Amino acid sequence: MNSLAGFIAGIPKAELHLHIEGTLEPELMITLGKRNGVSLPFPDAETARKAYQFNDLQSFLDIYYQATAVLITEEDFYDLTIAYLTKAASQHVRHAEIFFDPQSHTNRGIAFETVIRGIERAVVEANSSLHISTKLIMCILRHLSEKEGLEIFEKALAWKQWIAGIGLDSSERGNPPEKFSTLFKKAHHEGFFTVAHAGEEGSAASVRKTLETLHVTRIDHGVHCMEDEELVAELVQKQIPLTVCPLSNVRLKVFETMKQHNLKAMLQKGVCITINSDDPAYFGGYVNENYLEAANALQLDRNDIIQLAQNSFIASSLSTVHKQLYLHEIERYSGNQSN
Repeated sequence: MNSLAGFIAGIPKAELHLHIEGTLEPELMITLGKRNGVSLPFPDAETARKAYQFNDLQSFLDIYYQATAVLITEEDFYDLTIAYLTKAASQHVRHAEIFFDPQSHTNRGIAFETVIRGIERAVVEANSSLHISTKLIMCILRHLSEKEGLEIFEKALAWKQWIAGIGLDSSERGNPPEKFSTLFKKAHHEGFFTVAHAGEEGSAASVRKTLETLHVTRIDHGVHCMEDEELVAELVQKQIPLTVCPLSNVRLKVFETMKQHNLKAMLQKGVCITINSDDPAYFGGYVNENYLEAANALQLDRNDIIQLAQNSFIASSLSTVHKQLYLHEIERYSGNQSN
């Protein structure tokens, strides 16, 4: 392990863009399929992993939604979540803000309560045994109607003590942010913090429209913001964070290679970007692998890694006090590594 890889492995960090369904590793998918009697097109985990070849976001989503069919019981959602949190803790993720897609499950006849109880049981366990703090963000599927989104939003209100934020994900093309303006107004009124995917499939205009229409706290992906200099200046001036997912961006052909990724350029302009793993079971790496591959391809140095780790806590929905505690952890770690 080279020195930068070791530094990345140990630095305290937060993960802010992580779909829990996207952490379903092929081995666990096969296990749950057998446990629940769900027929899968993959005879084994190796075959499934080889099938994870994507040309764009939609080709990924087709397999992603197919795999979620194995998630049926509260125990399934617990197993899924505790596996991710165990992995994240091993990579020195100290805080995780986890997306979950209840509509992917309720539309299959799985009760909302089954989903949230399984996830929350794992979260409570991990908070104490793995010393990783968490917040849950319920994402609305944008390829469905706002009416359907509002129905799931109403169900979520009974679980506000467990759900901290509302997000927007799935297919960006043909599903503009204004389609969900009423839902996000309600989310703000109910005291949720809000985030939304934009500028992955969509252009810089999609990022701007999302900010103007939904008034979100941060943008998930947002890499096409660099097409608009005025937008970049606004992101810097207002310190609106972007949760960037390098491996995902390359696998889904947002960038052809990691060397072409604009992550370093955004960082140099002062955009508050963070590094995250998105759907690590499908895109070839968890958060440390995303840091390391970006660092190697874009020649990031230790100061860049420190800034990215600091950004991850600054961009989180944690209280100011908790942010400062984690930032002090980074400062101590960096100082110790220099000695």
